[in-house]
Amino acid sequence: MAAHELFDLTGKVALITGSTKGIGRAIAQAMARHGARVVISSRKADACQAVAAEINEVLAGAAGEAVGIAAHIGERAELERLVETTRQRLGPIDVLVCNAAVNPFYGPSKDIPDSAFDKVMNVNIRSNHALAHLVLPDMVERRDGVIIVISSIGGLRGSTDLGAYCISKAADLQLVRNLAAEYGRHNVRVNAISPGLIRTDFARALWENPDNLRARTARDPLRRIGEPEEIAGCAVFLAARAGSFATGQNFVIDGGATIT
Repeated sequence: MAAHELFDLTGKVALITGSTKGIGRAIAQAMARHGARVVISSRKADACQAVAAEINEVLAGAAGEAVGIAAHIGERAELERLVETTRQRLGPIDVLVCNAAVNPFYGPSKDIPDSAFDKVMNVNIRSNHALAHLVLPDMVERRDGVIIVISSIGGLRGSTDLGAYCISKAADLQLVRNLAAEYGRHNVRVNAISPGLIRTDFARALWENPDNLRARTARDPLRRIGEPEEIAGCAVFLAARAGSFATGQNFVIDGGATIT
């Protein structure tokens, strides 16, 4: 087998939530470059179309392509429409990347309103569970499929300020293990990626001040912030033949932050 075939996604249909910016966008760009037909999805239709058009312009007729399909992942009916529209436009989904997440509250756990806690659990956990089960029947029928959940190193350690978010990310890791155990016999692989500090809008408060960034990364072995494309590379690996024996695992990509 030629080296490039290990990472070839030609003809695969990949649905990536939260893919108009940050890590999701980088994953969509990378998968399209490797030949996948990707669905760009977020709440705003214009943003989805803009990112899809940008990817198609860069590819300029190459194997991959991108389409934009807006959806609010916090609503079951929207998830159903997202999956059905993808199937109508591109065919059954081969790769699902659950990347979209929210964090509406920063502070001690005693102060979080019930509404904020419920929103985190609904968007970060329940929607991933529902979306996975919407795509799994086709994957089981074909005996082939990949689900990737973008978790966080927050799911691996305690937090004094991001409690609900970290609980949701820990739950995502268990969701991955459960689905991998249930569907491995159907040749469906389910894995998580847990990024550390990445240069995204979602984490802007942690890196936009240079002094804060230096302090935040001073003890990390690589002593720098990560870039979205450094997460995208792992996603391509997991979606492609290169990662075909990996399932139920959590791939931590954090510049070494969790080991020091």
